[in-house]
Amino acid sequence: MWFKKSSTASKAMGITKKYGRSILILFMFIAIIFMLVRCINQQSEQKPATEEVSAPATFKDYVSSQTCAGCHKTIYDNHTHTAHYLTAQPADEKSIKGSFKKGSNTYSYTPSIMLSMEKRDSGLFQVAFYKGEEKKAMRFDIIIGSGVMGQSFLSWRNNRLYQLPITYFTAADQWSNSPGFPNDRVLIDRLVTSRCLECHTSFAQGISGISMETVEFDRNNIIYGVDCQKCHGPAAKHVEYQTEHPQDKTPKYIINPSKLTRIQQLDICALCHGGNIQKTKPSFEFTAGKDLSHYFVVDTSSGNIVQNSANIDVHGNQYALLRASKCFKVSSTMTCNTCHNTHENERGKKELFSHRCMTCHDPAANSFKTPTHSSLVAVESNCIDCHMPSQPSKSIAVFLQGQETPKTSSLRSHFIGIYPEETKNHLNKTR
Repeated sequence: MWFKKSSTASKAMGITKKYGRSILILFMFIAIIFMLVRCINQQSEQKPATEEVSAPATFKDYVSSQTCAGCHKTIYDNHTHTAHYLTAQPADEKSIKGSFKKGSNTYSYTPSIMLSMEKRDSGLFQVAFYKGEEKKAMRFDIIIGSGVMGQSFLSWRNNRLYQLPITYFTAADQWSNSPGFPNDRVLIDRLVTSRCLECHTSFAQGISGISMETVEFDRNNIIYGVDCQKCHGPAAKHVEYQTEHPQDKTPKYIINPSKLTRIQQLDICALCHGGNIQKTKPSFEFTAGKDLSHYFVVDTSSGNIVQNSANIDVHGNQYALLRASKCFKVSSTMTCNTCHNTHENERGKKELFSHRCMTCHDPAANSFKTPTHSSLVAVESNCIDCHMPSQPSKSIAVFLQGQETPKTSSLRSHFIGIYPEETKNHLNKTR
């Protein structure tokens, strides 16, 4: 009996030795597959499909802005009053804020050189004169800018767009030279590229082939302004599906930014508010839900903004300023939409923005009860003037007629911090 048991055990040990390694490898292989599947599932939950599975969008992938109003009328109607939506539009007398009335419609560079804004039978023009003789008439075709800070203007020449030499500057309610243009002569050859239009339109179809910086466009295939599709992606397929399946209330073929990762939400804004980022792929290939770093060289270092602010403009790089802020650094969820509702025109609503600050900063907390806060009545209704003060923009600087120093526009800094001088000025105003 002992011998039989021993023989059976010996056989079992032999089988184990013979197949043990194979069984171990099989179990390891199964475990690896299980872990890979789990990892892939987690990634698909955290990060939506991106450009690796989609071709670059073309004009046929978009719809007109008004199409969205069919199902989202209230949101659309509200959005049409925002600076985003109005940042580009066809030019007409109603939408141009500058005056065409005699006495208010000219800009003199020198006693001999003058530019006049004129309404003629064939349209609206900027007309250059030298010693009283007309030299060139340039049509107002496209408005760039909502008018909050000002408006610049573009003119078609064949399939190319050129920036006109005169801009409307809102703060002074005057015509001025365009930002970056000389103030002693008329410049008429500043070409507008696809990178310019990428921030002022939702899509502009190039006709000069695929290139990094398209300069020729189909004027009939432009989606003006930053409309719904800039943040939600091209909507033609979405509209087609939802029209054919009205009973399906789950949105298909459209991006919901709130479902994106934090960095992808920020990327949508950084495309235009991220400073002078460098393209690595042609304009308009980046759309919502994709990774900006696949299309641009993005500066992800916040640096010491306070000491090195010379390279950070309050107009052009709000993203870098926000990322350098303590509020952003200590949060794992803060994005631009934490404070901004892009569907609404909320400009100037200090109390509204301040109440959003209170979602993270508790007025009852001891850390909130500083001597400065205690000296103010209803401090929670205006955090903005002290912690995000208006500062002059280096990129929005123009020469008003007869002046030798440029006039700048002021915008709120997105570096959320402590500004002792601005706080002192604010306290003096409220006392």
